Amino acid sequence: MPRPIPKNELEDIQRSLDFFPQGASLKQINQVLKSPLPPYTLHRRLAFLVKEGTIYTEGKARALRYKLHLAPEREIEKRSTPKERKEFVIPLSAISENIQKKISQPVQARTPVGYNRNFLEAYRPNVTRYLSEAVQQRLFDLGKTDGERPAGTYAREIFSRLLIDLSWNSSRLEGNTYSLLETERLLELNEIAEGKDLAETQMILNHKAAIEFLIDSAEETNINRQTVRNVHALLSDNLLADPKACGRVRSKTIGIGKSVYHPLVIPDVINECFGQILDTAKAIKNPFEQAFFLMVHLPYLQPFEDVNKRVSRLVANIPLIRLNLSPLSFMGVPKKTYINGLLAVYELNNIDLLRDVFIWAYERSCSVYSAILQTLGEPDPFRLRYRNILFETIANIVRERMDKKEAINAIKTKASQSIILEDQPRFIEVVELELRGLHEGNIARYRLRPSEYEAWNEVWH
Repeated sequence: MPRPIPKNELEDIQRSLDFFPQGASLKQINQVLKSPLPPYTLHRRLAFLVKEGTIYTEGKARALRYKLHLAPEREIEKRSTPKERKEFVIPLSAISENIQKKISQPVQARTPVGYNRNFLEAYRPNVTRYLSEAVQQRLFDLGKTDGERPAGTYAREIFSRLLIDLSWNSSRLEGNTYSLLETERLLELNEIAEGKDLAETQMILNHKAAIEFLIDSAEETNINRQTVRNVHALLSDNLLADPKACGRVRSKTIGIGKSVYHPLVIPDVINECFGQILDTAKAIKNPFEQAFFLMVHLPYLQPFEDVNKRVSRLVANIPLIRLNLSPLSFMGVPKKTYINGLLAVYELNNIDLLRDVFIWAYERSCSVYSAILQTLGEPDPFRLRYRNILFETIANIVRERMDKKEAINAIKTKASQSIILEDQPRFIEVVELELRGLHEGNIARYRLRPSEYEAWNEVWH
């Protein structure tokens, strides 16, 4: 009698097909599976799903593609307005999917909870593991750079790119509406984007100051009160109602929007737990475990009046910067999934969803920064879908010798004219990333002549 097919494998395959609305090859499916399968095994699983009617095929031989049958409610979702559509989510484990459903219930259906100190005290450095040994090793293999060098050397080598990427992505997770190129112009030329709230501008400039602090003092910086309080002071500068609250552990009651979690209110206990978190983190030997521990427990405690999530994202980079590992820039992390991961920590003391986000985010960052990553895998379906418009937009910017300010307006105009509403933010991001990576060795794919590129490059830089 044949062995039953594990249900989680079939669910993982179905989730993977969500990334390929136009259909996917066997190889494409295997590359986004949570746990890749041997090709023959995956082929049998796909054949089972086809027979069951869950998926179907188009094409033959090398052109064969597997597509997901949409359930009636998914068809409705496909036809819904952009605001009603679900945000892109990263591949999640079955446990994380269930956690996300619990957290997505109306606030009235969730049980109010307070800070659980046992959640922190149950953690034993180098005994308790939020990340398995296998995951720690995989992240290390992805993130390691060449040789043993002074702390912060690698971050300094990629400083210009890291400064913009981390400032933009961390701010984006707070709802900041600056685009990537607008962020670049602000940080490089101190040019404030038109129509932006001053608080958004201040947020990005504060990220710059905090990142510079962490990299410049990488050899002396460690996980301690002084460092974390200074990071908070830099990130919160000119953003808090009480300027004295910058860099100080809070002494007032705060709430968490859209959550039933109520943080600690007694200042002495907040201070004690803050110290315990930092002492525990400092004792953790593995840099990835240390980084993730900080991303869990700093926001959970809410040691400051505001800006706690931003602090945790930057402080999580300290062990990575010190050991010359690829940094974590949170590139492409969906805001909703990240927030749901934190809500699961706040309300359920569950780390599974946030852990999935952390691992995916680090692997994504390594695809940009890590010297050991040799391939980016199959083409991005989004770039394939808009290939001609992307190439046309980039080529036009170069041929018209646009500077960054002119390019920002041109990209937004093109997006509004040619791209469906829900895809416009991603289109703008992709064009801006392509422009930042344009060089004399890849201009041929845009059918640009060297003379056109050289003339544009003088204006661009």
